[in-house]
Amino acid sequence: MVAEVEDTSTGDIGSVIAEVYKRDSPRALATLIRLLGNFDVAEDALQDAFAVALRTWPEQGVPANPRAWLVSTARFKAIDALRRAERTKTQLHEADSVASPVFEIDESGLEDDILRLVFVCCHPVLSLEAQVALTLREVCGLTTEEVAKAYLTTPTTVAQRIVRAKNKLRESGVPYEVPREDELPTRQAAVLRVVYLLFNEGYYATSGEAVTRSSLSLEAIRLARLLAETMPSSEVDGLLALMLLQESRRAARTSPDGEIVLLDDQDRSLWDKAMVAEGMAFANRSFATAEPGFYALQAAIAAVHASSPSPDKTDWSRIVLVYDALLRVHPSTVAELNRAVAVAMAEGPGAGLALIDSLLAQGGLADYGLAHAARADMCRRLQMFDEARSSYARALELASQEPERRFLEKRILEVSKESVG
Repeated sequence: MVAEVEDTSTGDIGSVIAEVYKRDSPRALATLIRLLGNFDVAEDALQDAFAVALRTWPEQGVPANPRAWLVSTARFKAIDALRRAERTKTQLHEADSVASPVFEIDESGLEDDILRLVFVCCHPVLSLEAQVALTLREVCGLTTEEVAKAYLTTPTTVAQRIVRAKNKLRESGVPYEVPREDELPTRQAAVLRVVYLLFNEGYYATSGEAVTRSSLSLEAIRLARLLAETMPSSEVDGLLALMLLQESRRAARTSPDGEIVLLDDQDRSLWDKAMVAEGMAFANRSFATAEPGFYALQAAIAAVHASSPSPDKTDWSRIVLVYDALLRVHPSTVAELNRAVAVAMAEGPGAGLALIDSLLAQGGLADYGLAHAARADMCRRLQMFDEARSSYARALELASQEPERRFLEKRILEVSKESVG
C-alpha cells in the first residue's frame, strides 16, 4: 500500500523531520518495542528509519502518516539487521511473524502502546528509581541530563541506572502488557511518579529557550486521563487535578516576549477557566478520601491558588498547613523549601529566610538553584541587598534555562542599584 504524501519543499524537510521526531518518536518507539520485543533493537531501528527519511522524504514527500511510515520502515530495518547478524532462528521468527500493513495501524493502538510501555518500565523487578528513570528517558523522551535534574543527581548515575534497568527487563522476560488488576497497586507509585516528573519538566523546563514545554505537560495530562480509566484512585484524581490547575495558568506565566511572569504578577483573567473548573472537580474527588496522599495534598495547594481572585486574597496560612500535612506523608527538602516560601508570605520574609537558611545549611539544596533564588527574594524584601545579590548570583550559576537566567540577571541589576543607592 502506497501512502499519500504531503507536499513539502526540500528546504523545509529538515525542520519537518525534527518536528516529527519530537512529536512522534516516543509513540513509534513504544510500538516498535511491542513488535520487536527489545529496547535496543527498537531504538536502533527507529534511528535507521529516520536516516531513511532524511534521504527519501526530500524527493518523495512526507507521508500522510509519518509515525506509521516510521514504524513500518524501522520494523523491516530491524528484520534485515537480524538476518545480517544471523541471530537465532527464534529471534528471526518472532520478528518475521509480526503482521502489520503499517499504514493501517490504528491510532488508538499507538496510544495504548505508550501506556503499555509505561507499565513495562515500571515493573517491580526494578527499583523505583530505575523504573522512573527508564520511563522518563525511554518513553517520555527526556534527556539523561533532564532526568538527572529531576532527581537532583548526576547524568552518569542516571545513565548507569537506565542501562542496568533495560538489561534487567530483558533478562527477566517481562511481558509487554498492561498488568492485571491485582498487579496495579505494586506499580501505581512509579507510574504516577513518572507522569508527575514529566509534567514538571513541561511546566518548568530545566533548560532551553522557553519557560515551558507544552508538549510534555499535555502528554502528562493525557497519560493521567488514561490512568484515571485504567487504575482510578484518589491519588490519580489528585495528580490529574494538580496538573490541570497548574496548566491552566500557562498563558499568564510568560510575557508576550517569553519572559517569566511570577504568580503575584500574573493576569488571572488569562487563566483557563474551563481547565480550572475541571481541575477543581478532580481535586474535590481526590479530597473525598479520609487520608489524602502526596498528589491530593499538592492539588489542595493548587486549588487554593486557583480559587484566589487576587494575590492578596490568597490564604497562605492554609497553604502552610497543607504543606505540614504533605511533609508528614512525603518528607522532602523541596517541599520544605516550598513551605518556607509559604511561611514567608504568611508571616513575613524574615521567618521564611530563617527556614531557608536552615535548609541550605543541611547541604541537600546547595546545588538547587531555586533555593538560592528564594533566599535572594527574602533578602531583597528585607532590603538586605548585598546578600540578595550574592544569592541571585549563585542561582544564576546554577540556572540553565534562558528566561530564568535573564530574570536573575535583571534582579541582580536591581538589587545592585539599591545596594549602592
